[in-house]
Amino acid sequence: MKRFALALIALLATTSVFAADDAPAAPVIHDRSGFFVHLDVAKVLSSTDTYGQCGIVPAQLRYLDHQDREHVLDYRVQGIGCASDN
Repeated sequence: MKRFALALIALLATTSVFAADDAPAAPVIHDRSGFFVHLDVAKVLSSTDTYGQCGIVPAQLRYLDHQDREHVLDYRVQGIGCASDN
């Protein structure tokens, strides 16, 4: 009976810990693309690798601003993998 009670307590404790991780995350801010976009970049999370792609390709920059809010910037960039580039 004690084992059953301890197992039940352990199960309840672990489910409450996992339930605490379900807090709603802050929404990701999608920045507008275009010329003269002022970015507040504190940390770059990821960026698109354009190596091996040719021509104008879509790219994305994910970063955190100085208030720890996540931003996504979609833009177009010249790929650097064209065979005709010297």
